[in-house]
Amino acid sequence: MKDIANPGKKRTVLRKGLIGAGLILGMHLAGKGRKTAGDGNDEKAFVPNAFLTIGSDDSIIIYMNKAEMGQGIYTALPMLIAEELEADWGKIRIKPAPVHPDYNHTLFEGIMVTGGSTSVLSEWDRLRYVGATARHMLIEAAAGSWAVDPSECKAENGYVIHPDSGKKASFGELAGKAARVSPPSRVVLKSPDQFKIIGTSKARLDLPEKTNGKAVFGIDVNVPGMLVALIARPPVFGAVLKSCDDKETLKVKGVRQTLVIDRGVAVVADGFWSAKQGREALKIEWDEGDQANLDSDIQTREYAKTALNEGRIAVSRGDVAKAIDNSKTTLEAVYEFPYLAHAPMEPLNCVAHVRPDGCDIWTGSQLQTVDRDTAAAITGLPPEKVMLHNTLLGGGFGRRAVPDSHFVAEAVQVSMAVKAPVKVYWTREDDIQGGYYRPKAYNLIKAALADDGMPVALKHTIVSQSIVKGTAFEDAMLTDGIDHTSVEGSADSPYRIPNLRVEYHMPPAVVPVLWWRAVGHSYNAYVKECVIDELAGLAGRDPYEYRCRLLPDNARERGVLDVAAQQSGWSAPVKKGRARGMAVHASFGSYVAQVAEVSLRENGTVRVHRVTCAVDCGQTVNPDTIVAQMESGIAFGLSAAFYNEIRFKKGRVQQHNFNDYKLLSIKEMPQVHIHIVDSKGAPGGVGEIAVPPIAPAVANAVAALTGRRIRSLPFQREKIKKP
Repeated sequence: MKDIANPGKKRTVLRKGLIGAGLILGMHLAGKGRKTAGDGNDEKAFVPNAFLTIGSDDSIIIYMNKAEMGQGIYTALPMLIAEELEADWGKIRIKPAPVHPDYNHTLFEGIMVTGGSTSVLSEWDRLRYVGATARHMLIEAAAGSWAVDPSECKAENGYVIHPDSGKKASFGELAGKAARVSPPSRVVLKSPDQFKIIGTSKARLDLPEKTNGKAVFGIDVNVPGMLVALIARPPVFGAVLKSCDDKETLKVKGVRQTLVIDRGVAVVADGFWSAKQGREALKIEWDEGDQANLDSDIQTREYAKTALNEGRIAVSRGDVAKAIDNSKTTLEAVYEFPYLAHAPMEPLNCVAHVRPDGCDIWTGSQLQTVDRDTAAAITGLPPEKVMLHNTLLGGGFGRRAVPDSHFVAEAVQVSMAVKAPVKVYWTREDDIQGGYYRPKAYNLIKAALADDGMPVALKHTIVSQSIVKGTAFEDAMLTDGIDHTSVEGSADSPYRIPNLRVEYHMPPAVVPVLWWRAVGHSYNAYVKECVIDELAGLAGRDPYEYRCRLLPDNARERGVLDVAAQQSGWSAPVKKGRARGMAVHASFGSYVAQVAEVSLRENGTVRVHRVTCAVDCGQTVNPDTIVAQMESGIAFGLSAAFYNEIRFKKGRVQQHNFNDYKLLSIKEMPQVHIHIVDSKGAPGGVGEIAVPPIAPAVANAVAALTGRRIRSLPFQREKIKKP
């Protein structure tokens, strides 16, 4: 057995910090004249910058610096360019961009990354300038050919037109001449009232290939001479390999060899089934280390003790302790949330082909630069010799944005050892038990009401592992011992509570954790919105009216709340045996309010019949995508609320596959009614924002129906009695 663990001490280092979102045209539109991989041999092509190629055949290729994982970004971003370019939408084609500084995120310095619901808001200016700049150059080329003033010409639907003479030339006909035009130093973007494409529903550009079977996800990749590997990883996080007997494994037909790599023992074979059988035949002894006794129930008790101590202060105003002591009506409650797996439909996978002179990687990556640089560090190759081919992602939710790039590193290490291209598969069980979960969170709430029934004080103590501690993102996202992703949604609550204190405890990092769709908002919204409902109940007030009094009149939360209440029929009687609950939350620059209508089945489980969702995400790009993401987020959030948890016993994850880490079924999906609120605000994110409000809206409806408050997720862990 070959041991290639720790092949080198090189480590990827990211430049940290945020840069301003403002567009600097010369910097962001770099790449004029640089042919991008896949441009072909069209010598008359027009390549005004790294994002756009217009061929002499009228083809328009847009290079995507963001990963498409179902969120619709392969359509929304081209719409930004096409709008300002005045392109024929039917001519648009998309290709994933290579890792290159030209494609770096405009908000996060030095990297290509897809996450944080930032794709549209980060490219809103840059890609519109891409289109506007190219349009200007095409008009200049046409005007020069016709000996007219450029101001007399206009672009429209893939053509430049001179209305006075009736002359007309397609973008393809002008491509060669436009390539010789100097880019303008300044262009004027359209105002929203001039938009023809932005704000309209366009069919997704990736839809045809996803329906005819031609779409290529990472797990679909096959290259000549490719071998397959599965990896036996430790059963306990932090365990170390003591010994491995591979005699029976090597007897399995198709197994080529076994290897010890950083994260376990790889079984390399001709195909998946041989590798799987070979892995099952391994006899491995692990030194399980300190985490062999990790138990979820014990961990909860430890978190509860920690919460009684003073934590790091995320926000503090007024005198919370004094206000609570002086109040006649107080509330004390504990809210608990388990670790959660991402469970994307496509499990992790990566194909790597390492050669002496280069390395190719095929995978679905949310953190493109980091994954590329990790491969470079392992192989010792210059980064420019490593080509990351970013495929479609069968779901991500944060799982494919891993600071240590472990799923890429595994494939690279194995390929280096066997000197051949290798695909490393993760089975569903590997993925569910492989770590990198949403952190477990314990929340202690103390609150008090004034004599008028309105909240006078609130203290929220959060105990939860940090997802950025020890990563390259630590400097930017962890300040004074506070991981801001752990307190988001609570520390920035919009409710006008005069005395507020949010404290944070960072327990030991015993389980690998990572951002999970909506990150800290996914549980802090639950606490915030359920507590507000509880206080409304103590005050004898209607939850909608109560929230309205607590929110500033001009708050965008108020706008979506009003729409959701009106469209759900909040003030109208509900069917017998049903009740409604609501929640409103802001995250990722957008605002969502949801009203859920629920009942209880005979077995005591919750049934959600209808969800009314109002969303204000600023300027809309593709309304159809927004609706899809709201529906998706609601289904995702309901799965987590009803069923999902990762529990530990004797250091081992107790869940395995979708049989015990269930997803919401089609028959359980409620009717969903989406209402997009007209807004003049800057574009916000939409990929995650529907997740935070859905669970508290359902929980508040259950409380209205039964009088019982659900303070521990998932809902279906125990049955709920009918009133």
